Amino acid sequence: MFLASYLLAALAIVLAWPVPILLSRAAWTARSPFAALVLWQAIALAGGLSMIGAMLTWGLEPLGGNLPAAFRSLWGILIHGEPATTLGLVHVFALSAALLLGAHLVFTLLLTYYRITRDRRRHRSMLQLLSSPSPDYGATVVVPYAAPVAYCLPGGGRAVTVLSDGLLEMLTPGELQAVLTHERAHLLQRHHLLLWAFAAWRAALPWLPTSQLAQQAVHELIEMLADDEALREVDRPTMVRALALVANGSAPLPPDTAPDGPPALGGAQSSEPVDAARRLGRLLTPRPPLAAWQRALVLLAALALVAVPTVLLLAPQLVPWR
Repeated sequence: MFLASYLLAALAIVLAWPVPILLSRAAWTARSPFAALVLWQAIALAGGLSMIGAMLTWGLEPLGGNLPAAFRSLWGILIHGEPATTLGLVHVFALSAALLLGAHLVFTLLLTYYRITRDRRRHRSMLQLLSSPSPDYGATVVVPYAAPVAYCLPGGGRAVTVLSDGLLEMLTPGELQAVLTHERAHLLQRHHLLLWAFAAWRAALPWLPTSQLAQQAVHELIEMLADDEALREVDRPTMVRALALVANGSAPLPPDTAPDGPPALGGAQSSEPVDAARRLGRLLTPRPPLAAWQRALVLLAALALVAVPTVLLLAPQLVPWR
């Protein structure tokens, strides 16, 4: 046993349960969605590193006093047939668990990407049949659907914003501008990549309640970021009316046209619903953003979360393994 594995295991437990719960309940995240998103990403990355690292360091402990030396010894055992008398059953089990968990996380990430791209490809084919290009807005298509629906479909140079004709009839030009700016913010800021990563995290660790909590929180935060971008183009009352009208009248598209049932005015595709009431409350009673020093503290905390497991793994002279 050694200090680094205990510290990594403790960090993994803290990041898997109490920290995500506390962050999901924090009120300050609505005041600085970007900083909160960075922190959520750091929690996910540091949690994965800590879980794998705890088992890895435990298993490699008999082979060396640091990670490079232990890997060299392990390479000699696996490739050159050197004796492995120092490795006990518990060490082999820990190494196997670390390998399996790492492979599972990577495989789930790739599988989630494949499924998302497959669904988008099918969805794009449906849109080509059912929609028509908007004569007034570039990279925008209109589907014949009575309920107000707006979402974006990522795809690099083929990315489009999808609107329903019911939405076009309901909103004023200013409100429609708010919706379009919101949806395009999702595309420009690559929010679909964040949704992909956290969807993979949830799929890989469905037994971990906080993986679902993290996915919901991240989805809500990217909607707030897109709302803030729309507020740069329209005034607050217009934005509030657009969100209220679309949220009250929204309904999911039929299954054959929208595989994920994308929400109106919340267009980064995801199966997770977004609480429009919280977004409306944030717009109706705005609070000042976090001060610069507060945002800096959050970003430093995110950096520290990623740095700690990295140091524990790669810098044994600072934290001795034995």
